[in-house]
Amino acid sequence: MLFRACVIFLLVTTMAHAGPSVRVLALFPGKAMLDIDGQRKVLAEGKTGPGGVRLISANPQRAVVEIEGRSQELRLGSAVSASYQPRERHEIRVLKDSRGSYFVDGLINGQPVRFLVDTGATSIAMSERHAERLGIPHRVDGLRIGVGTASGEAVGYQISLRSVSVGGIGLQQVKAVVIEGNSPREVLLGMNVLGEFEIDQRENLLILRSKF
Repeated sequence: MLFRACVIFLLVTTMAHAGPSVRVLALFPGKAMLDIDGQRKVLAEGKTGPGGVRLISANPQRAVVEIEGRSQELRLGSAVSASYQPRERHEIRVLKDSRGSYFVDGLINGQPVRFLVDTGATSIAMSERHAERLGIPHRVDGLRIGVGTASGEAVGYQISLRSVSVGGIGLQQVKAVVIEGNSPREVLLGMNVLGEFEIDQRENLLILRSKF
C-alpha cells in the first residue's frame, strides 16, 4: 500500500505538570501502603490520600493510582516523580495531492528533503541523483546489493544515514538504500521511519502520530 502527501501541518502538544511524589512501600489485596511526599499512608481502593492521590486498585503485584486526573501503574518500590513532563506527541497531517500522493518534509543529515510516504518500502530509498545532492558517498561507504523495484531488479547500495528527522522525530544511524540511476524520482520514506508513527488514513487525509 502506498501513501504519499502534499500539504503538511505539524502539531506539537505538551504540558508540564507538577504533582506529589508517590512511592509504593507495600501491596495488599485492595490496599496499598504509599509514601506520598514523605508521608506514609495505607489507602484502600477508592480512597484519597495527601496531595489528592487516589488509589484506584491494588493487588499484591501492582497498584493503580490517580494523580491530578492521570492514572499511573506502580509496582513495589516504583515511584512517580514530584514533577514530570509527558513526552511530546507529534502529529503530522497531510493532504493527498492531485496525483493521489502524500509528501512530507524532513531532513537527512541536516539537509532538507521532501519525502514520498511509502508504506510498501522497507527503508528509506533514493536515487543516485538524490545521494549526490545530499553529499552521500554511497559507492565508497555503501554495501552493493541487488534490489527489487517497480521496474524490476536493480543495483543498489545499502548505507547508514547519520540522521533523519520527520515531524519532530529525530533518528540516528538510519538504514537506507541508494539505487543506481535516476529512480525513484522522489526520496521514499519507508517503514523503518514510518514505524515510529501511528498511521491513520481518512479519505484524503493522512495522519502520522508519534507513538511516544
